[in-house]
Parts: sequence; C-alpha cells; structure tokens
Amino acid sequence: MSQTVTRFEVHDIRFPTSEQLDGSDAMNPDPDYSAAYVVLRTDGNERADGPGGADGPDGGTGPEGHGFCFTIGRGNEVMAAAISTLRPYLLGRPVPRTAAALGELYRELTHDSQLRWLGPEKGVMHMAAGAVVNAAWDLAAKLAGEPVWRFLAGMTPEELVSLVDFRHLTDALTPDEALALLRAAEPGRAERTERLLAEGYPAYTTSPGWLGYDDDTLVRLARQAVADGFTQIKLKVGGDLRDDVRRLSLAREAVGPDIRVAVDANQRWDVAEAVEWMRALAPYDPYWIEEPTSPDDVLGHAAVRAGQPVKVATGEHIANRVVFKQLLQAGATDFVQIDATRVAGVNENLAVLLLAAKYGVPVCPHAGGVGLCELVQHLAMFDYVAVSGTWEDRVVEYVDHLHEHFADPAVIVSGRYAAPHAPGFSARMLPASLADHRYPQGPVWRARHTPEETGR
Repeated sequence: MSQTVTRFEVHDIRFPTSEQLDGSDAMNPDPDYSAAYVVLRTDGNERADGPGGADGPDGGTGPEGHGFCFTIGRGNEVMAAAISTLRPYLLGRPVPRTAAALGELYRELTHDSQLRWLGPEKGVMHMAAGAVVNAAWDLAAKLAGEPVWRFLAGMTPEELVSLVDFRHLTDALTPDEALALLRAAEPGRAERTERLLAEGYPAYTTSPGWLGYDDDTLVRLARQAVADGFTQIKLKVGGDLRDDVRRLSLAREAVGPDIRVAVDANQRWDVAEAVEWMRALAPYDPYWIEEPTSPDDVLGHAAVRAGQPVKVATGEHIANRVVFKQLLQAGATDFVQIDATRVAGVNENLAVLLLAAKYGVPVCPHAGGVGLCELVQHLAMFDYVAVSGTWEDRVVEYVDHLHEHFADPAVIVSGRYAAPHAPGFSARMLPASLADHRYPQGPVWRARHTPEETGR
C-alpha cells in the first residue's frame, strides 16, 4: 500500500556549545552547534508529540523521515527557511521507497530550473535539498526495516548507478565505469557485512583538539582517547604558530609515537602560509593537514600537497561532486572527507564515493558537528561493504558531543563505530531535545537571552 507524506515540518534547533568552546577552531571561535531540522510525516501518523514527533510507539502510528543541515548558530534560520521552500516536492506525494523514486526526488530537487539559479548546486539551497533527500532516505530505510547502510548495500549495482547524477562527471567517471566498480565489489558484500557487524568501523576523535581548550584539557583528553582505543586524534591549528607548535608537541608527548595526530586548519591559510606553517609542524609527525586553504581552491590544495611533507585532507566544505572530481583529477588531496549534510544528501555522496574509488583515494568522512557522526557512519559502512571494499587508511571522525539528544546515537567501542542496527539514518532527535533547543523560544534559549537578544 502506497503511503503519502502528510506533513512537512521544519525546526530551527541550536545548542549553546560556544559556552564551553566545544567545536572551536581558527575560523570558527564560538560555534553553537545547530541543525535546520526537517520531519516528513506520513499517513496514519498525524499525532504530534512535541516538535519533530517520534516514530511508531514513541509518538505516532507510522514511520517518519528525519533529516537536517548542520550549521554553527547564526543563520540557521536561513537554512530552515530554505528547507521550507522545498515542501511542495514532498507534501501530499507518495513516499519515495525505491532506488528509482529516491533518484527521481534527488533530481527534482537539484534540477529545479529556478531554485538552481541560487547555486547552482552549492550553498544554502543545495544543502537544503540534501536535508530533504536525507530525510527521504531515513523514511525509505525505515519502511524497509533496515539501517541506511544496509538498505544501500542491498541495492544492485544497477540501482546504485541510477541514483547518481553523472552530468559534469563523465570526463572522470562514466556510468559504465561506476557499474564496473560496484560489480567488482559485489561478491564480497556478505563477508564484509559480517566483519563490519563483528568489528565495527575505524574511528578517530577530534574531542581533545578544539582550539579553545587549554593545554591541560588537551593533554588529559588526548590520553583518554588512547585509553579508549582510538589510534588517531586530531588537533585544530591555525591561530598562532608558536601555540600550535607547543600544542602539537604536548599532544605528541601525551599519546606517544605510534598514535596518529592529524591537524586541521579549517581553511585558515593562504597557500604559501600553509606550506610554511606545515613545514614548522612537520617535526611532530602530523598525519594529515586538513583544509589548509579555501575549500574551492583546487590548485591551491595541490600546491600545498606538493610544497610540504604532510598529507592533505579536505572535503567537509566542498559544495558539490564537481569540485571533488577536480580535486581528484588534479591530485590535490590524499584523503577525501565527505560530509553527510554539505552536498545534496545520500545520492551526491554516493557519486563522491564512486569518484574516490575510481581514483584510489581513501574516504575519511567529516563528522565534527551535531548529528554528523550519526549520519556519516552509514555512508562509510556502505562504502566498505559495496563500493571500495576496504577500510585500509580509512577512519570516520568522532566527537563526543550531543549524542544524548538522538534516539539512535552513534556508538563507539574500542575506538570503532559499532554498526547501527535500528532502521533509518540514525537522524531522529528526541522530542524533548527538540522542544528544549528550538530557537529562540525553547527554554534553553529563553534562559539565555532577553526577547531582544533572541532576534539576533
């Protein structure tokens, strides 16, 4: 029986993480982790138990689709407004449940002849499309009774290829090449699924390394990360070179020579500055330098990679599959860092995973934000099972913040992501968390601002 989307809700949800400097870096010193949050409700599920509702017995009689875009505070209302403009594409229409329907929804949202002018395929509208696409995948996977990673990995190579928009990609990856990659990985799917369920997926943690943390906190959390089983940590850099040398030296001393210590400049530097800075940090054996310069500067990343000895990683702020294509064509990065909410959702991230597999570049997803660990673990696990077939030199970022607000939070065991079992995309926030953190009227924000301040 076909189900229909009966309600399309959007909420501005923010967490005051700036108060503890969680998430702070050289470009973003005071982030309030936020989500422009969308809920797709279906037939027989009209009951609302607080903002966002819930699935099944917790708050309704049928499944819901949950998705969001990650921001860091001010401007989240703009993202929420952009998502709201996409309401006509879902409201009153059949729930997309198959690869064909999910591919068609993605193309409708990203090919709209008028909305596309606002990008094209970048910025607020493109991310808004991704939130809706991801909510649709959450809903489809719930209806299939599977977590998104298994739902995707159960599709045929032909179905997976049909999900991808190959426009502007065929000089680097053709549909036939993508099909060959997926068919080559098909025989080992079952074995890799069992290994993933038994062992989990490798992770690294950024939790010790926020730029606003003092030295004692950095050292304590770095040692704790090693005790918790992580074999890689990450530090934010780019504020002051002398401070970075000191902090990296302390981190290296705390974790020893065998733990990888990556560094992340969050786009802070010009190309020459990045080269100079990394040459100064190189004696402390950083594993990679992440986002050393503008995310749009493909040739700049290539120059940084060529000009100093540390590997380059980038991708969390890259707007679309075309820029990823160019990075790979130019040999500009050693690691591709997809983000679950930056491009237009699952479909476009699938395109990037296929491009990375074609060029043999490991994918190490970004997850430094509210809900990003929950979402991107599915994409990495699907990549392992059905695309690349390996987790060698691959790790998913983990930050130990705000997981308590999710119904199916990411779980880390001995430095590895445990494979999700619950149906869906692990995207659903708890109704109480949504109610408390809705901006500006939720009690968390009413307690912090005067009425005038809540309009900032």
